[in-house]
Amino acid sequence: MEERVFGRRYRVLEVIGIGGMADVYKAHDETLGRTVAVKVLHARYATDPNFVQRFRQEAASAANLSHPNIVNIYDWGQDGDDYYIAMEYVHGTDLKALVQQKGPIDPLKAADYGAQVAAALSVAHGYDIIHRDIKPQNIVLTPDGTIKVMDFGIARAGNSDMTQTGSVLGTAQYVSPEQAQGRPLTAASDLYSLGVVLYELTTGRPPFEGDAPVAIALKQVNEPPVPPRQLNPAIPPALEAIILTAMQKRPQDRLASAEEMRRELLSVAQGEGATAVVAGAAAGATTSVMPSVSTAPTAPRATRGAPPKKRSPWPWIALAAVLVLGALAVAYALGVFGPKGVPVPNVTGMTPSEAQTAITDAGLVVGDVEQQYSEEATPGVVMDQSPEPGVEAEKGSAVKLVVSKGKELLTVPDLKGKTESEASRIAREAGFALDVPERKPNKDVPKGVVFAQTPEPGAQLPRGTLIVLTVSEGVELKQVPDVLNKSKADADKAIKAAGLVPKFTEDFSDTVAPGKVISQTPDPGVFVNAGATVTGAISKGPATVTVPDVTDKSEADAKATLEGLGLKVTVNYQISPDVGFVLTQDPLPNAVVQKGSNVTIWVGKSSS
Repeated sequence: MEERVFGRRYRVLEVIGIGGMADVYKAHDETLGRTVAVKVLHARYATDPNFVQRFRQEAASAANLSHPNIVNIYDWGQDGDDYYIAMEYVHGTDLKALVQQKGPIDPLKAADYGAQVAAALSVAHGYDIIHRDIKPQNIVLTPDGTIKVMDFGIARAGNSDMTQTGSVLGTAQYVSPEQAQGRPLTAASDLYSLGVVLYELTTGRPPFEGDAPVAIALKQVNEPPVPPRQLNPAIPPALEAIILTAMQKRPQDRLASAEEMRRELLSVAQGEGATAVVAGAAAGATTSVMPSVSTAPTAPRATRGAPPKKRSPWPWIALAAVLVLGALAVAYALGVFGPKGVPVPNVTGMTPSEAQTAITDAGLVVGDVEQQYSEEATPGVVMDQSPEPGVEAEKGSAVKLVVSKGKELLTVPDLKGKTESEASRIAREAGFALDVPERKPNKDVPKGVVFAQTPEPGAQLPRGTLIVLTVSEGVELKQVPDVLNKSKADADKAIKAAGLVPKFTEDFSDTVAPGKVISQTPDPGVFVNAGATVTGAISKGPATVTVPDVTDKSEADAKATLEGLGLKVTVNYQISPDVGFVLTQDPLPNAVVQKGSNVTIWVGKSSS
């Protein structure tokens, strides 16, 4: 892996972190010449199409975030089978390591760090992005005291349909009660997790611990935390108030927003107190006032006449006591004293039959059962109820249940043959989203028209699933390489590398060495369709001629024969009885010479 280059750009230098979902590498951005961190999804997630779609969509959303307290996401993509996010490389220590090394940190510093985290969350929530995994390991303290929040890569866009059914993304020690129950999350879920982080920073340990994540999650849902000042009296009451308000079990009982939490924490960090609203809400989280149980009214003693002399009063006293006790027993049996209602049990996460048993055992009955699609809840389990858990309801009253039908599955439309804009409209109307399209040459499909898609048409997939289109770029053009004077082997390689088809012929050449390209068609630099043929003529060297025997031929016939073969003729005369005929020649007959060579002939002439 250390030799990998992701996206032909990010060269891995070293491993800097190994996590449950991804590994993180220090890398060099060879395009911009800077150091970055590259997070690479583990193979088990990279092979899950739903998770990959969610990863790609949410990484794109998180890349829009820009704030001094947020680790910037620069880029994301796929390299082979690996999915990666390139992000800002931050020098510093995460808050988990800081607490492990030094124990509880100064409460005022903790408040300052928390205010910076809240500022980052306020920006994210403004984009409708919920982090879902706020924990000390994801918060880095730089040497200059700046806090950087990272891992928005697994954040969930509030308007995104891409979530992971039947699972809770997050860390059990820091998840909110609603997240532990698989319920829909809001910005208040991140505030709960930040409250847990502040609890750990100031006390040295998380509020809830256990042997297994499920056990910890159950405590998040059902148990109140030990007030942090009992563990560390140095914590200011105002900071304790903020922490306990943020950790309220019901989202509506927490602080109104990340911005409000930032202001409250900043007040504490600057040595001021939190507002009375926050302090009062937190106090209510630690001290619950139980309904008082009224005592039975004492029956007024009847006025009687004086008893006869010497008669004992005890029989009458005993009778009165019996009557009073009987009346009290009847009153308790009828529910005169104490609450008349019964607490509604929490049946979310149960199957309908399990919920019916729990509701019946509590003295209530099951009312209307409604089924709804859900992007979060496991199909076939109760995802909501009315009245809410813990509310006192009249015995025998009905509890309405909402049961999850799971994710709504839609049919993927056929987008092949459509223009890119038409495909976008059809996909959107069908309930799907389009990823960045792939563009490839296709000589059979007009430019701008879709010729392939993933997933295939007809597939049944959740609403919001990303569809990747492959759009035609039309006919691909290739530039003809210059292969003149190259060897046949080199020319063949160059033509094929250009996406063209080589074809070779042979010809004589007086100027080009044998085996080299004399000429080519088309000419170098011309653009032709991909797959077109480039013809190169390979030199056989200069052309040769076999000198014919022209002796005994007339001068005219000899010259015509030699010149017809591309040879030059020089005529010399000598006295001979064979006037006008060739007496001898040089070169001799059957000699092999280059075309254009000179042949000398001697022709007879008379002596006069």
